[in-house]
Amino acid sequence: MDDLGLPDEFSGLAEAESELRQVEVGVAQHGARLDRALVELVPEFSRSYLQQLLLQGLVCLNGRPATKASVRVKAGDVLVVEMRPTLQSQAFRPESLPINVVYEDEHLLVINKPAGLVVHPAPGNWGGTLLNGLLARDAKAHLVPRAGIVHRLDKDTSGLMVVARDRATMDTLVRMIAERSVHRQYLALAHRPWTGPRNRTVQAPIGRDPRNRLRMAVVNLDSHAGKPARTDVQWLAGNDLGCWVECTLHTGRTHQIRVHMASLGHPLVADVLYGGAAAAGMERQALHAYRLSFAHPVSGQALEFHGPVPDDMRQALSEWGLGYNPL
Repeated sequence: MDDLGLPDEFSGLAEAESELRQVEVGVAQHGARLDRALVELVPEFSRSYLQQLLLQGLVCLNGRPATKASVRVKAGDVLVVEMRPTLQSQAFRPESLPINVVYEDEHLLVINKPAGLVVHPAPGNWGGTLLNGLLARDAKAHLVPRAGIVHRLDKDTSGLMVVARDRATMDTLVRMIAERSVHRQYLALAHRPWTGPRNRTVQAPIGRDPRNRLRMAVVNLDSHAGKPARTDVQWLAGNDLGCWVECTLHTGRTHQIRVHMASLGHPLVADVLYGGAAAAGMERQALHAYRLSFAHPVSGQALEFHGPVPDDMRQALSEWGLGYNPL
């Protein structure tokens, strides 16, 4: 990986339009498949990347485009490879985006992410992400893997995130998160009246849903892959329409709060993936990371931040007649 967190084969390509590489097949590659010969002759690039170039007609064998990976090459054959930037390589570029910074020092910053902002480039969102904005905002972000991002929020979840500004701070924050010494609490609006005790602990492993690979689910570790997960849920307010709760993460599994709340019979408002429905004007899952606390990784100072509940969730609470508790 390079300093931006890119695979090594993308280093430099993000800056260039394309690069032509000419190589000659040697005795050692005589009779080999074209794709295997390419891997040996252009070893700094991955097999998957070179196969992409083959499929795109960007590899010429003796002056003619070669698209079949299985064709056999001979000693003395000449290959010309046009190495173009990929979507992945172009994703790690600065873009001027508004970022709401609530705290900043030379080692880290804390931001309040709006709903709708993707944190990290991925298929379908190769630009316009928080990472792109961080690269544009801070020259130091180019020197840290993933621009210093150490944890994520789903696209449609709003709230607080901590970002490292140097590698040592990043390594420490990653370790602190693994050790559960970074404390994260969320506010959520969920369907259905709350029943039972006001405080609950959901301790249920989470893995990929075996019936729908786009979802996560509570799974039985005896028969399905998954990881232990714990969420503490505290009821704050509610009525016949639904409930307003505080969720404290003790682990950081993908979609953890959304899955655990659905497992309790209280899917989040507008969280269609896990059984919720649009209601009270909410068009995205009603989840907000409102509190973040940890010891500063360099000074040791106790830090605690609160992100105000966004307007759409405030309006939803009002429509359902639930008093807003700022905590």
